Amino acid sequence: MKISIYVDGSGGSDSGYGYFVKETGESFYEKKIDLTNNQAEYFAIISALKKFIDSDYEITIYSDSKNTVNQLNHKFAINNDKLRELARESWKIMGTSDILIQWIPRKENLAGKMLGS
Repeated sequence: MKISIYVDGSGGSDSGYGYFVKETGESFYEKKIDLTNNQAEYFAIISALKKFIDSDYEITIYSDSKNTVNQLNHKFAINNDKLRELARESWKIMGTSDILIQWIPRKENLAGKMLGS
């Protein structure tokens, strides 16, 4: 079965991140103080990966962060040490799996709607 996981994160003093699974309606949200927007996006992706990596699902993760998606797909360099560390954690969890990470416009991000961002 294919599942579509929409992730979103927001930075700042009221930062947090989460995901929404289109096919099941499952959602997750966690507040984490003082993240940057990019860090929050990575935490959203990592939380989804940790939850679903061992499932039998064919997974596509959708994010409206062009920066994060392109970094994880090896199209953009990562010049920030903290983001590089989060990318390495993501790649380690993904291993050799066939998980797709794709960019979508913000208005199409179901997680952003769910999280109220």
